[in-house]
Amino acid sequence: MKTTDLTLAGILVAPVLGLALTGCGGGGASTGSLSVAITDAAVDNADNVVVEFFGVELQPASGELITYDFTEQCSLDPASCQIDLLALNGGVSELILDNETVPSGEYSWLRFMVNASPNVRDSYIVVNGEEFELQIPSGAESGLKLNQGFVVPAGGSADFTVDFDLRKSVHDPVGSSDYLLRPALRIVDNSLVGTLTGNVDASFFAGGLCSGAVYVFFGGTVDAPDDEDGEGGGPDPITSVLVPDDGVYAYTVSFLSEGDYHIAFTCDAAADDPAVDDDAATVAFLAEATVTIIPNDTTDYPFPPAP
Repeated sequence: MKTTDLTLAGILVAPVLGLALTGCGGGGASTGSLSVAITDAAVDNADNVVVEFFGVELQPASGELITYDFTEQCSLDPASCQIDLLALNGGVSELILDNETVPSGEYSWLRFMVNASPNVRDSYIVVNGEEFELQIPSGAESGLKLNQGFVVPAGGSADFTVDFDLRKSVHDPVGSSDYLLRPALRIVDNSLVGTLTGNVDASFFAGGLCSGAVYVFFGGTVDAPDDEDGEGGGPDPITSVLVPDDGVYAYTVSFLSEGDYHIAFTCDAAADDPAVDDDAATVAFLAEATVTIIPNDTTDYPFPPAP
């Protein structure tokens, strides 16, 4: 096992957790540079979603597990390891690994190790001004694992962003004062991503009863868009973003890999329980379209007036 220790690299807009890699392997091993940032889409009815990261694990397809250990730094300054994920939306991201030298080649997975211990103010959520603990159902030792591979080129660099979809990840279990944090992550290559923006016509929000959101599905056509559930029915969205009822009704979806996407607007976002396969009467999609994402570019789609 290869282990590195955290050093605080500096501050760029938000605190950046920088790491210095030591003992990366025997002489002559091929290496590349790896950067990993995190971002998220907003969650309903939360003021803050704070997660305390104490390490990152990388598993090469063939090779020893690589561990970045932030424990010492976190014990000295817990706030330096705590990141408010809710602040990382609309194209904002925060670096976890910054141009770290690692063995080149294919990687099978990465895991964010987080502190989520009972009765400790490490990871927590604030809802309507009240603070609650965040717990990981499978235990804090398992962390938040992304079972999606990636490649670090020999002599080159790889720059990725991991999207925490908080609308899928954060759950308020019945009968408990704590919230659950389940991994709902996707990784994108920053050299191949674009942005989707637009406005939703004001007619959808007439009457003040619309809890708006734009759901994004991979692929050009989707016969029956599904809610956030991870279960049966139609395909699940890869992400979704809320549309505020503020008179502007703008939305932005960042870090989308190039390709075609099916997008759908609903006024039932608040009714979408990610732990349940809601039916079409509960979460109804009122407008749909197909858009194409181009790397390093912005695609604009304005949802037309409600029929």
